[in-house]
Amino acid sequence: MFDFVKANELFNKPLLELLYRAQTVHRQNFDITKMQLCTLLSIQTGGCPEDCAYCAQSKRNKNRPPMERITDLDEIIKSAREAKEMGASRFCLGASGRKPGAELLDLVCKAIIEIKKLGLKACCCMGTLNEDEVVRLKSSGLDYYNHNIDTSPEYYKNIITTRTIEERMKTLALCQRHGIKICTGGILGIGESNKDRINMLLKLKSLDKDPELITINKLVKIPGTPLEDAPEIEAFDLVRFLALARIMFPQSYLKLSAGRETMSDELQALCFFAGVNSIFVGKKLLTVNNSRYTDDLALLKKLGFSKD
Repeated sequence: MFDFVKANELFNKPLLELLYRAQTVHRQNFDITKMQLCTLLSIQTGGCPEDCAYCAQSKRNKNRPPMERITDLDEIIKSAREAKEMGASRFCLGASGRKPGAELLDLVCKAIIEIKKLGLKACCCMGTLNEDEVVRLKSSGLDYYNHNIDTSPEYYKNIITTRTIEERMKTLALCQRHGIKICTGGILGIGESNKDRINMLLKLKSLDKDPELITINKLVKIPGTPLEDAPEIEAFDLVRFLALARIMFPQSYLKLSAGRETMSDELQALCFFAGVNSIFVGKKLLTVNNSRYTDDLALLKKLGFSKD
């Protein structure tokens, strides 16, 4: 069992000792030479009623884009095929908004069926769900639902006021109850403290079972949002956090998501050593740029990784 005292003690151990422990846990549960590759397609972008301080689509962004949708199922399947050709094993559909409407849910359920036919794991991210929506997604074959809690319960109101962290936890619990794997985590560099970062992990640890995937984003600063001038997270704090996450969630994939395009190869390699074994590949992560695919392949080759 983990509590704040134990997690904080681990976080503050000498860095090499912490990394050794994380690497030991990683080796016990995963093939350390494998990296899971995932691809994300935004099928509904912009016009969001939520006020997340970090997001380009938030109503707090002075320059937020109007809502755009992909409604052509063939276009979605084409993107899924391209993702498979890139070596991705998971394909995720993302949609802005507080919750899915009936039309969007219908499209996503149809898309899931086709994505699974390609031999890909299907994932989606559409905000808050009720039980009927979870049942429909499960019956369509959804493998993973992405639903980040963003930060600690204590810091949450500083970032988002249009929803609560408990709403997020309820959706995660519903997905778990109906056999959908969950992909959840948060964002680092949004003004939170190391205490908040640890408490975010402890909040996820309170679920009935560990998430199958913990996803960690490094803030991409969007002009026009309240966090456009947020201070950078210290690189070693990022590495410490990832190592702690690996120790606390030994059997979960640990994904380093947004923000990699600003990291050096050396920092990414250190993050991988700390226990990261999943990344997004492709040009875009919703509204922000991702690392170039050719750069990712070159880095993975240098480090001796193969695709999981």
